[in-house]
Amino acid sequence: MGEPDWHLWRAFLAVLNSGSLSGAARGLGLTQPTLGRQIAALEEAVGTPLFLRSTDGLRPTERALALAPHAAAMAAAAASLARAALASGDELNGRVRLAAGEFLGAFVLPPMLARFRRAHPAVDIDLSMADGAEDGADLAVRGAEPAQPDLLVRRIGEAPVCLFAHPAYAAAHGLPATPAETAGHTLIGRAGHERHLGALLGHELRFGLRCDSVPGLMAALLAGHGIGYCQDGAGRRARLLPVLPGLVLARVGIWLTMPEPPRATPCATLLFATLADELTRYLDLADA
Repeated sequence: MGEPDWHLWRAFLAVLNSGSLSGAARGLGLTQPTLGRQIAALEEAVGTPLFLRSTDGLRPTERALALAPHAAAMAAAAASLARAALASGDELNGRVRLAAGEFLGAFVLPPMLARFRRAHPAVDIDLSMADGAEDGADLAVRGAEPAQPDLLVRRIGEAPVCLFAHPAYAAAHGLPATPAETAGHTLIGRAGHERHLGALLGHELRFGLRCDSVPGLMAALLAGHGIGYCQDGAGRRARLLPVLPGLVLARVGIWLTMPEPPRATPCATLLFATLADELTRYLDLADA
């Protein structure tokens, strides 16, 4: 595992200060299982336990106490960066060129960007979902770790892809209780995915609707055309009904990238920090 992301150190400080996973989770707005996984990931990265369970909560190890001042310094630096980005308040203005994949750009990022716009009305955003859009972008949301040098990179996590159906479809046709029962339903998906999905469901299948467009598939799912798949957080936010809960078809990585200073603009830096928090909460929704 590489260098731990900042959100893992933030989780570490929260547990250190509260003395329990439950208290730290409430303070960060996360679920307790999510926070527990973050602490476990940090312990794996540093190669040693950081907390021991005791009758009165979690007790930091000597290694944790040694790391605490450094983590606190990181927190102070992050707060300083946020203050610097916001120093001009509503006067902060400019344009950010944001590149993202089709699904994230169409169904995940829009509400996040709307909230950002309300907070910073003088910052304009060019959102591009075309192939090659990352070239020359101020900020990119990627599905894989970039290989290019001179980039600030933050791994947000992995989004599970699951089966969903619109309530209107469920009302008309019911929902399968087992993988075998999906054979009696209309399935929608991308051409070429039948074999993979059929292997997971345990039977040969064909899609009642095939579409090569990711937004087109999501539109069909929202229209109640049949049972389809999408990222778990997006499906839940759209109030779709989970089909065969617990079945994960795939996991899609989410990475944020931005040119290193001095090429990074104040507007892009602020949007980077905002999307890092927003996308982390988006993934946490799948764990709730």
